[in-house]
Amino acid sequence: MSTDWTLVTVTYNNAAELRQFWSDVDLAGARWIVVDNASADGSADVARALGADVVALERNVGFGAANNVGLRVAESEWLAFVNPDVRVDPASFAQLAATSRRYGALVAPALRGVDGSVQPNGRGLPYPTAKLAHRGLWPGRAARSAYVVPPTTEPVFVAWVMGAAVAGPTAALRRLGGWDERYFIYYEDHDLGLRAWRHGMPVVVDPHAAWTHEWKRATTGLSWLHWKHELRSGLAFYRAYPELLLGPRSARRRNQDAARWTGRKTEERAQ
Repeated sequence: MSTDWTLVTVTYNNAAELRQFWSDVDLAGARWIVVDNASADGSADVARALGADVVALERNVGFGAANNVGLRVAESEWLAFVNPDVRVDPASFAQLAATSRRYGALVAPALRGVDGSVQPNGRGLPYPTAKLAHRGLWPGRAARSAYVVPPTTEPVFVAWVMGAAVAGPTAALRRLGGWDERYFIYYEDHDLGLRAWRHGMPVVVDPHAAWTHEWKRATTGLSWLHWKHELRSGLAFYRAYPELLLGPRSARRRNQDAARWTGRKTEERAQ
């Protein structure tokens, strides 16, 4: 079953993460493509030594564009985009494929921190107030709770999932157009989820598959470069989805399926 899978990982100075999270993983026949964004720390060499097929780019083209490079060269039925700081569980590939096939969905595993803590990788509609509340920059518990879909014991529909680990049929991902390359980094996972829903492709988090994710959020630090990318991508995202600026009524009208099903268990919507 795993030979039907390709994993695409984008690296930019991630040699340490590759050694930590990929050295002891038996991918059981799945192909691993690493697209390296001109790293200066030997990430490409480390990936090759670990068994990856490496596409070494001459410059940093951004997260989404590099993911699309991997999508273009993949030949398997199933594909997962996986960050370098994620430890995959190949035994869960069949579960993810079954969930994706049943609901015609993009699917993500549940994510757990290296300490075993549950990470809320399923999200609701990304209103700017909800995002700010989630970061502690805006008052309002209701806004914060609307942004994060609580983890469940059964597969659940979400508006979008964090781009650290998201999977689906390779052909369907290509029909979606892959990742929007307007976003150098940040917000491209928001866009992918909402765009999938608009194309009739639900987004599901399946807790029956669980992968480990270190999750170093760059914008919790003081680096102006990271914040610059966050602000630029945010402006591009809300220009593309202006209804999210106008409040729930407008947002739900434009994103009807995502709004209707987010937070509901998949058993409520059998195909």
